[in-house]
Amino acid sequence: MNHKLLITAVFATLSLMACERATVVTPPPATVVVPGPPGPAGETGSQGATGSQGASGTQGATGKSGDGTTIIVTPPASAPAN
Repeated sequence: MNHKLLITAVFATLSLMACERATVVTPPPATVVVPGPPGPAGETGSQGATGSQGASGTQGATGKSGDGTTIIVTPPASAPAN
């Protein structure tokens, strides 16, 4: 009986030793970028060139005269508020 217990204990020990433990990988902490103090202002740039004057448009044609009828379009009546 003692031999069976000894063999079982040895077998259990060898079985557990054969298992590889999982490697725990800890990710590095996130890097927070903090801007530094502002540097001195740079030199002022030179003045750009002035644009040229655009061409004048032409006169449009005169429209034809109406026949004297006036049409008034009214918006639809709104629904009463409850």
